[in-house]
Formats: sequence, structure tokens, C-alpha cells
Amino acid sequence: MKALQKTTAAFGLEWRDVPEPEQPGEHDVIVDVTAAGICGSDVHIYDWSGGYDFLRSAFPVTLGHEFAGRVATVGTQVSTLTPGDAVVVIPSVECGVCEFCVSGRVDECRDRRGIGMMRDGAFANRVRVPARNCLTLPPGMDAGVASLAEPLSIGMSAVKTAEVKAGDRVLVMGPGTIGQAIAVLAKARGARVAIVGHNDAERLATARALGIAATLDLEGAPDGAMRTLLGDDEYDIVIEATGVGAAVQAGLDVLRPSGVFVVCGIHGKPISFDGAKLVRQRHQIRGTYRATRATWQEVRDFLVANHAALAPMVTHRLPLSQAIEGFEMARKKIGSKIVLVP
Repeated sequence: MKALQKTTAAFGLEWRDVPEPEQPGEHDVIVDVTAAGICGSDVHIYDWSGGYDFLRSAFPVTLGHEFAGRVATVGTQVSTLTPGDAVVVIPSVECGVCEFCVSGRVDECRDRRGIGMMRDGAFANRVRVPARNCLTLPPGMDAGVASLAEPLSIGMSAVKTAEVKAGDRVLVMGPGTIGQAIAVLAKARGARVAIVGHNDAERLATARALGIAATLDLEGAPDGAMRTLLGDDEYDIVIEATGVGAAVQAGLDVLRPSGVFVVCGIHGKPISFDGAKLVRQRHQIRGTYRATRATWQEVRDFLVANHAALAPMVTHRLPLSQAIEGFEMARKKIGSKIVLVP
């Protein structure tokens, strides 16, 4: 089968002929991919703009970690899934042998391998995954919307890290799919939410379609406009999902004293900010990354309950054969989530 792979530490991806997975391991399943989203991380890997040097040891590797599919074949020791089941896949695979895995603390595994990064992913027709990484979906659920589970898991992790609660004034910096997910999930907790971007008209329009009324494109905006989006001068919580270093100080500048700042974006370079101001304002900076398995179950349930409301996040669906076109669209901020369909 054809697979879209990263093969060298340089710009670009390569279509390669690879063997189709036919027989799963005894605890694995083979999944026929039905939809796979292009993530911001995939774009950074494509243009090799920094932050993903750890992938070198996995080259050549098939990308694609946001995906839904249908179980084709199950391993001999798999009893929780049957062929034909619709699933979303947790893309983080624990090693199973370290002290944390052996003691049942799998979320603390130090040697995990990401599907679509450190092991072959879903920008192909089929992929082999551990059965324990599959969460079943109701029959007939739209596969493109289902493939949003992974960015929703990142958003849920960020919202939980920030400890968002009803009434909080929350600013989300970055209107990509992760930022949209954060905004939607924060609003679902009863927060007052604003979202900002930079030269991001299309993605901010998607945020409004998702019910986030307070949006701002900072391109050409007057000074101070970010402060007053919710009618106040500052925010209780700021969550950064841009990966742009300058956004960190800009977000801290509108955070109330003792407020919480969460860094969610992947930064290819070190971040600088005013440490003295941070101390005097008693600001808290927290990092967030992948979701725990418990969080994934919450995401699956939220996705099933709200799949129709989440549909505007998927703005483009392209055949897998047009993946490079989709990557270029994502680089140019055309639309919101671009989903590839094998």
C-alpha cells in the first residue's frame, strides 16, 4: 500500500510503497482507516521547522496520529473488539515493561511510542495498533468528526490543567483545532471564553460557528483590544496554543494577579518572558501535553454526545492521495481541520 512518510530531517514528506499489515500481534488489531486529520504537529514535521528532532530515530515513519477507523482483524488474545467495530485510536503506546507500566501507572511511562510519530501511523489505508488503544464509537458516526478525538484530548488536558471552572474568564491564544477544542471545552465547563489569532480569519470564523462569540484577529487590531474581549481588563486563565514564543509574554500581560497561564503550544525555540513581573504578579505557569487514558474516555463520551455541534471544525475533506495539497493548505491557514480520507 502507499503510505505518506517522513524519511529525512528536512522539508517534505515522501509517498512510499510499504507492506500492508495483515496479521496483528496477539494483543493488537488491524484498523482500516476511515478518516485521518492533519495536525499542526504534522505540519511542523512536514516543514521541519523545529521541535521534532526526536523523530530521526524512527525514519522512515508513516505519519498520521488523529484518526478514526474500522476494525478489520483482531489478535488471538483480543476479546474487547470485533471486526467491523468503529473506533478512535489513542495514539500513545506505552512500553509495558518499565517500572511505571508494571505498577499500573501507565500514564507515567517513560518509553512510550507515538503512533504516527515513533511508529507507523494512519496516513495509509491500514494501520496496526494495540487493542487497548481503541475506543469504540456508535455505528454510523461521522468518521471525520470522530477523528477530532485526539485534538479534543489535548484540549481536555489543557482545560483540566488550568482547572477551568464556571464563571472563569478564559483567553485562548491560537484558533487552530487545539485552540478551538480548548475554547469549546472551557465553555462547556461554564467559563466565559475569548479566542484570538493572528491573520486567522477562517479559523476564527470556525470558532464562532462553534459558539465562541468573543473572537479577535490581532492582525491590525488596535492596542488593548485583546484585554476587553469579555468586557474586562484581564483574564483569570490564559491558555496558549500557538507555539509562538512572543505569545507567552503577551498572554501574561493580560493575566490577572495569581492567574493561571497554561502553555499548550509546541515551541521549537526557547521561550522568553519577564520573570520579575511573573513573580510580582504571582502568576502560575503550567505545561500540558498528552491526555491520560481516563481523560481519553471523557473525550470519547463528549465526542459522542456533541458530535453534531463539533462538525464545523472539519472544514475540508480530501482524498489521501491529495495529502500534500492538504498540508500546504494547513501551512497557509486555509480552513480549519483538514481530514484525509483513504
